Amino acid sequence: MKNQKLILASKSPRRKQLLHDMGFDFEIRTKSVDEDYSAHLKREEIAIYLCEKKAKAFSENEINENEIVITADTIVCLGDKVLNKPGNREHAIEMLSLLSNNEHQVITGVCLRNKAKMQSFYVISDVYFRHLTRNEIVFYVENYKPFDKAGAYGIQEWIGYIGIEKIKGSYYNVVGLPTARLYEELKVF
Repeated sequence: MKNQKLILASKSPRRKQLLHDMGFDFEIRTKSVDEDYSAHLKREEIAIYLCEKKAKAFSENEINENEIVITADTIVCLGDKVLNKPGNREHAIEMLSLLSNNEHQVITGVCLRNKAKMQSFYVISDVYFRHLTRNEIVFYVENYKPFDKAGAYGIQEWIGYIGIEKIKGSYYNVVGLPTARLYEELKVF
């Protein structure tokens, strides 16, 4: 990765922190991209489609020869049902009630793009919530306002401390960026 400059195309403070903690120097450059997708897409396809859509928002002229743009999108799935970012308090409470006492999957799609090529991958983590009481869910939603988070929760917040029994897969994937896989992919990109 010598002589390569990383561009993180994300407004997520969690992704910024993770990439920083990996020891990378990088610049943040974002584009506004609608996160709509076709209803025929399934779980992993949605994550890949959205991260690629974010990468394609950059024209070739906006990427210099030595730059690698990193985009990502994280979705939460309960079976085949995709739980996007909640629109409001009631929607967040409803989502967390569905996740309570259940296993769900967190899927993050990541796209790497330079002037010459684009490559995407995804990582899946299984997350197990214990039974959450309505009071716990309401407390979390009112105090942490998880309206910018897929599935209406952040694992690194209070709900993760008290509610998640176990994870199978990458913890950092659930936070929003599968760091180990990203590191390996960057080495060969």
